[in-house]
Amino acid sequence: MTTGSLSGTVLDRIVEGVREDLAERRRAVPLTKVQRAATEATPALDAHAALQGGRDDTSGVRIIAEVKRSSPSAGALAEISSPADLARSYQAGGAAAISVLTEQRRFGGSLADLDAVRAAVSIPVLRKDFMVDEYQFHEARAHGADLVLLIVAALDDAQLRDFLALSHELGMHALVETHTVEEIERAMAVGARIVGVNVRNLKTLDVDVDHYSVLAPHLDDSVVRIAESGVRSEREVADYAARGADAVLVGEALVKHGDATAAIRDFRAASRP
Repeated sequence: MTTGSLSGTVLDRIVEGVREDLAERRRAVPLTKVQRAATEATPALDAHAALQGGRDDTSGVRIIAEVKRSSPSAGALAEISSPADLARSYQAGGAAAISVLTEQRRFGGSLADLDAVRAAVSIPVLRKDFMVDEYQFHEARAHGADLVLLIVAALDDAQLRDFLALSHELGMHALVETHTVEEIERAMAVGARIVGVNVRNLKTLDVDVDHYSVLAPHLDDSVVRIAESGVRSEREVADYAARGADAVLVGEALVKHGDATAAIRDFRAASRP
């Protein structure tokens, strides 16, 4: 089984731009140099351990707090003058991990943001990008990522299997993102241990927060369950927690809040069983 055609979708256009930008970085820094930097980097933190068990934790679900400047759906979100300071505020609020957008064209991210966040915090860091080439995984580890994103809709079965294995070989974990029952089945088939359900359809950018409750029953109890997108307030976080999420990934609601530390504390408090 392979992923269906993405021609003409938002995801397709994003991936096209990612490949173009990647080609430029590859010309500037050869794969062998990036691989060497990855092997010399400080060993990755255990993101799986940091995220698991949130559905049963009396202190509330885990929060993956995102450093996110803009998005294709909402445009510019916030002026983030210091990703490091924002990351510190996330950690102070009790975030279990920090997601850093590194895609530059539509999300305004960069590897420099990843470097700044990695240097500022002691919790796992996710490189959130559209991972479509082996180079990016060595690059992620070289820049200190502990976790990478694998979007099932953007990968065929061979890529999904090989990229998951490569992530583990480099000492990282992978958040395997799904949006349909079929994609969950594909994630399970390759042995994914951390599975996300994104309630935003990346092909159309439509959001349906109830979509998590439709897909959650199809997730194996052995995997760490991540609810992605759709969070506007404590209500959505509490709802995801009630439906069995171990962790909730929150971006826009945090960068626009004004007091990210307090927001994360409130999100966790609202999700307590």
